[in-house]
Amino acid sequence: MQNASTASELVVTEEQLTELRMGIADLSPALSAFARRFVRTEGEVDDLVQETILRALRAVHRFTPGTALKSWLFTIMRNTFCTRYKVAQRERIGLPAGVEKMMSTPPSQEWRLEHQQVMRAIGDLDSDQKKALLLIADGTSYSDAADLCGCRIGTIKSRVSRAREALRRDLY
Repeated sequence: MQNASTASELVVTEEQLTELRMGIADLSPALSAFARRFVRTEGEVDDLVQETILRALRAVHRFTPGTALKSWLFTIMRNTFCTRYKVAQRERIGLPAGVEKMMSTPPSQEWRLEHQQVMRAIGDLDSDQKKALLLIADGTSYSDAADLCGCRIGTIKSRVSRAREALRRDLY
């Protein structure tokens, strides 16, 4: 049974809900663009956007009016993707031994090897640096990246700079 303070926190006015829906509708293209950073197909993009909107509407009582709706929605989307990814990793069904090697052919082009080196170097970065670098590389503004990471713009710039320097050291 909920206590009185918890029940009062769940009350959302119709006006707030309408405002949130309009805000979400306005941000729909930005949500789709952000989702493309996480998933590959348009179907997956649509699914991630829909799940983000559903979670946002369920958690509308947690949104503080007057704060950045876009950052709040992006945070929900990032967390939704991370949760999906962790579940998928746990539930991954493997192929029988040896089948995977038979199906793949080794990369023959040099660019594939370079790509693997870059991805490995990015994977070796500190998680905060990696997150900042990927957000900025994907076109997120420093301001939005700072909001998403919960830090100041200067911190994001420092993390990106350090990440670039680490990649330069590792790759050249």
